[in-house]
Amino acid sequence: MATIATDMDVITLVNVFSVSPERQQQLADLLVEATRSVMNRLPGFVSANIHSSLDGTRVVNYAQWRRVDDFEAMLRDATAQEHMQAATQLAERVEPHLYRVVFSDPAGTAHGT
Repeated sequence: MATIATDMDVITLVNVFSVSPERQQQLADLLVEATRSVMNRLPGFVSANIHSSLDGTRVVNYAQWRRVDDFEAMLRDATAQEHMQAATQLAERVEPHLYRVVFSDPAGTAHGT
């Protein structure tokens, strides 16, 4: 399970895939399978969450890794590369970026709730 907090010592991959609506489910399923069979077995993997946009045009992978080095090692892994290439072929555009959490308000405390 992903924990989103400023005190977590992880890096976050937010990878946005633009996709045609008829391929959205196939892409989401591929990313789920890649996570279950490959990514979660690699050193430094923390969590992954796959999101499908309601309009059918995007799939987002929100994944956490312990360190940038762990993420970069995953990119060099042959089996992970196979899954990433298959996902790239299904997508029209892929936008991966690494992030650090700078703010999180899980209980709505910033709004007084």
